[in-house]
Amino acid sequence: MRVITINLNGIRSALRKGFFEWMVLQQADFICIQELKAQEKDMTDEMLNVGGYNGYFSYAEKPGYSGVGIYTKKKPKMIISKLNFATVDDEGRYIELIYDDISIISSYFPSGSSGDIRQEVKFDFLKFMTEFLIKKTQKKEKVILCGDLNIAHKEIDLKNHKGNKKNSGFLPEERAWITYLLEDLSWQDAYRKIYPNEEALAYTWWSNRGQAWSNNVGWRIDYQMVAPGFTNKIIDASVYKNERFSDHSPLMVDYDFDL
Repeated sequence: MRVITINLNGIRSALRKGFFEWMVLQQADFICIQELKAQEKDMTDEMLNVGGYNGYFSYAEKPGYSGVGIYTKKKPKMIISKLNFATVDDEGRYIELIYDDISIISSYFPSGSSGDIRQEVKFDFLKFMTEFLIKKTQKKEKVILCGDLNIAHKEIDLKNHKGNKKNSGFLPEERAWITYLLEDLSWQDAYRKIYPNEEALAYTWWSNRGQAWSNNVGWRIDYQMVAPGFTNKIIDASVYKNERFSDHSPLMVDYDFDL
């Protein structure tokens, strides 16, 4: 089973850059996308039905903002896109496809880089997700949480770690959230299971400022987090950088599992 996750930084922009042609060629079972920057009325048939894939989406109320989705050829038993938490529901930050033996989540965690108010929103979101994922863990659900978490976990996960210790995305409280998920709840960072010490090749996002892409001054903020009952299924992972569809690159993970 192949799962891909990517923040598109606008689905219409990604369409123009050839993302969907590339996507179909990967023969993935699930393609999780974030930051649609589109609402339902903006979605064309070439975005909704791509090469036999069906798309499932959660849209933000605010136009041109946020939104997540999952493409798959496998019809889910259930779809969840509302969690009764305003930041999730109003901003289109979560969608989950549920099957008999696995659930796939596409989620877009808030950024706090615009200022203190949004940073508090991010902290509230992390607190909510902690309780939410604790329940999933206790129920022993098999889950793959994909998405842009807007957090670099450790120093090897971003080039300029010394200069970002007080910046959103690398704050101690944010990094501790990922540590808690991995160490206390026993989830697995799929990429790090395959490449525990890799630095430069692991980055998934580059700022549009300066020469970040050409100098590989990147961050690893896109993840596939795997629930405890499924961690032994991770067999390969990679970040695709041969083409650019966004300021993020696709994270691809293969699992020893047939749906």
